[in-house]
Amino acid sequence: MNLEIKFKSITLKWFFNIFLVILVVVCAATIGFSVLYNALYTSQMQSLGDDYAYEFSSLESATPQTFGDSAILLVEGFTYKDKVAVQVIDQNGRVVATTTGFPTEVSEIPEYDSAIKSGKPQLFKGQTKDGEAIMAVTTPIFDGDGNLLGSYRWSTSMSEAYKSIYGVIAIIVLACFVILLFSCFSGLFFVKSIVRPIRDVSNIARTIAMGNFDARIEINKNDEIGELCDTINYMASELSQAQNMKNDFISSVSHELRTPLTAIRGWGETAKMSLGTDEELVRRGLDVVLSESDRLSNLVEELLDFSRMETGRLSLTSQPINVTAILSESVDMYTELAKKQEIELVLTNPFDELIVMGDRDRLKQVFINIVDNAVKYTEGAGQVLVSANIEEACVRITVTDTGVGIPAQDLDRVKEKFYKANKTVRGSGIGLAVADEIIKQMNGLLFIESTENVGTSVTIVLPLYEEQNKPQETGEIDG
Repeated sequence: MNLEIKFKSITLKWFFNIFLVILVVVCAATIGFSVLYNALYTSQMQSLGDDYAYEFSSLESATPQTFGDSAILLVEGFTYKDKVAVQVIDQNGRVVATTTGFPTEVSEIPEYDSAIKSGKPQLFKGQTKDGEAIMAVTTPIFDGDGNLLGSYRWSTSMSEAYKSIYGVIAIIVLACFVILLFSCFSGLFFVKSIVRPIRDVSNIARTIAMGNFDARIEINKNDEIGELCDTINYMASELSQAQNMKNDFISSVSHELRTPLTAIRGWGETAKMSLGTDEELVRRGLDVVLSESDRLSNLVEELLDFSRMETGRLSLTSQPINVTAILSESVDMYTELAKKQEIELVLTNPFDELIVMGDRDRLKQVFINIVDNAVKYTEGAGQVLVSANIEEACVRITVTDTGVGIPAQDLDRVKEKFYKANKTVRGSGIGLAVADEIIKQMNGLLFIESTENVGTSVTIVLPLYEEQNKPQETGEIDG
């Protein structure tokens, strides 16, 4: 229902914001052109009528006595009788000559009185008593002293003229109507070309929001809508991968939690049953319980660090620390485990002291995570080499193993949260993400190089700490 309302609202917005404007403009243009054409056509007819009857203006040179005879002579020689009808009226209001032979009474000439009173030509457009549409102009005639001699009136039928005017207006109206139809259909087509894909996008987005991340939008467009569809499809793909990684993470963490809990419960019960009877067994059980408790504690701390990282609350204390000592401690923690797995764990560190600015505990956490991964992914008779060197005012720590390696398609994503390239080995999938964030906060870099079935090399680069020289104290010497 909401989708239909949105669809209608876009169409209505187009109708009110665009089509109504076009409608008003087209209607105004139609009326304007029609009025203008009518005025121009009428003005042209008036000018032609004045030109046709211009020779009657020569009656100005007549006298009251010769006015009638002169008018008759002009009427008899008038050559435009087929264009306009002319009547000559004397100063007493009598028609003394006419080109039609059918004089019109002065009382039937609407503009006569106003022409005589104003002394200027007066136009009349209207109908005769017979209902014929005409245009007429009455022009008063004065002698040289300004005395009224009479007037002449030309008139012409407007029937043909109105046919021409109405025909042109009809063409203008028809053209405007076609423009409106074209605007309407093209506008609706354009609106639908936008609304329909948006409706499909909305439906697919709703489907994705309900958890179906396999839904995709199939719209082949090269415009912004096509780009939006590609973005939503990409978003769905990323959400699907994130969902799968989340599920894998939950499964991995559940397994990581269940394994030590099972060991703690089993050895706890065994130790309880052996109290007073087998002290050695009790001691072994307690050692396992403590060891697995430490393992659980480390996992919980890792999860807490990840939560802090996600919320921006992962903070580090910054102070000068010795990388050499921290790296040695981290490697020593895995010496016995490496021996048990027949892995050669070697630390090459020719420097007694390498100082960087950072958090000691957090940096040790990073080293432990990387060495742990190296040992964990290296099979028996393998080798793990750990080295520290100085390069361009930086310390470069490298952990290289001969383990299973990382597939090329997974290499760029191993530092992402929840991502695990090898799901058969224990781990939560967030250790490297936390380690990478810690190194970034220490202004360093962590990058990984790997070849599948050959091995992996993890490198950490941190800037060396350079202690600022204290300024020497100076004093004044009395002279």
